[in-house]
Amino acid sequence: MTVLASGSKGNSTVIASSRTRLLVDCGLSCKETCNRLVKSGFAPESLDAILITHEHSDHVGGLHVMSKKLRIPVYMTLPTHSAWQRACKDSAGNRVHAERLEVFIPGRIFCVGDIEVKSFTIPHDAADPVGFTFVSEGIKLGVATDLGFIAQNVKDNLHGCHGLMIESNHDLEMLRVGPYPWSVKQRVMSRVGHLSNDALAEFLTNDYDKNAAFLILAHLSEQNNHPEIAMSVAEKALGDDRSLLRNQLMLASQHESLRTLTL
Repeated sequence: MTVLASGSKGNSTVIASSRTRLLVDCGLSCKETCNRLVKSGFAPESLDAILITHEHSDHVGGLHVMSKKLRIPVYMTLPTHSAWQRACKDSAGNRVHAERLEVFIPGRIFCVGDIEVKSFTIPHDAADPVGFTFVSEGIKLGVATDLGFIAQNVKDNLHGCHGLMIESNHDLEMLRVGPYPWSVKQRVMSRVGHLSNDALAEFLTNDYDKNAAFLILAHLSEQNNHPEIAMSVAEKALGDDRSLLRNQLMLASQHESLRTLTL
């Protein structure tokens, strides 16, 4: 797993096996995505597919140009594709499209190369938002960001992950006293908004199986969170279950790629 970027200005992550490379979300520009891919050791042309979690601009901002450049399959749900087309236009004002669209249904398993992909519905204010798990050669990775709370189906799907990227978006007090309009604060704190540090801590304490080698805290708000706060809350929740072999905590960044994590 290589997190190229994570945050409100753009999200993108590479999931790679020995034979297959997937790009999860394409929220940066095509140029910036390619730059970060190269810096992380991936040729953009080596990607086998793009998978989209939902249609918000910080997850699809570079998708049209990227899919046109690489001409690889783009996997998304039909409602997500329709919402993306309604919201986005190309530089000429035309409706965007994926060069090679592949539609999937949440909850069903499909394969891309030697990676088994399962999507699952998450609670977020988008048309048909999903998280993903990826299984190859006995290793399971999970990606779950942009969710207002951790529903039971999310807990079930994240069970048994060897590596997990999960949202730790905001500190509740920083959000309450911060500069956002009250309507935006309500949206972020709602059950279809974003996961707070405390909500993630509750999951880590009560429902997480604590067996992953690494946990990546993702989609941190630059206005309403601080890396040290998010890390401290997660560390406290995990307690003595952290070691060199289990539950290594890392922070995904908006401005630079996280080093590749290999299992």
